[in-house]
Amino acid sequence: MLQGARHVHMAALNAAAKDSGIEIEIHELRKAADLDDAQPHALVFPGGESTTMRLTGNDSASELLPAIFRWIREDSTRPVLGTCAGAILLCDPQDGGEPLVAAEIDRNAYGRQVDSFQSALDSTLLGRQFPGVFIRAPRFTKVGDTSEVVVTLENEVVGVRHGNRLALTFHPELSQDYAFHEWLLQTAKEVAA
Repeated sequence: MLQGARHVHMAALNAAAKDSGIEIEIHELRKAADLDDAQPHALVFPGGESTTMRLTGNDSASELLPAIFRWIREDSTRPVLGTCAGAILLCDPQDGGEPLVAAEIDRNAYGRQVDSFQSALDSTLLGRQFPGVFIRAPRFTKVGDTSEVVVTLENEVVGVRHGNRLALTFHPELSQDYAFHEWLLQTAKEVAA
């Protein structure tokens, strides 16, 4: 809840929960103590502005980002969905630790706000096409050996999975298709079982 498209993700999670029949409780995380109180089963890093998220999340009043990075690293099975700026944070946490998703990423590589676009994407994770929305999107420049390409735009990688961590350079929450949010909920349910 530091910055970005968080409320749209909350609506997408609620729609995905309804469609999949999985009961959920959404917790808004603004500081490290919120993470401890919530004890979440999954996490969403929304799109937005990664620099602002780093400044706010590393501030002494919040300390949320270090707490989240620790939480993710403590258990590699924990499901995480990072979209756009969230993908940047997963691939390049800048906290002195290993990347949370083994891929290199370039901020705003698709251009400025006026260069935003929508396009059909191919997803091996979903086994079908997905309507991608790109807004000042980052671009994967390299995918590590321990990550799997799961979404492409023609021949370009736009989605990478590293275990139960999914980094997407687009905004699935802005479509009316909640399949990636359903993936997150189903994965969290399986891990919790």
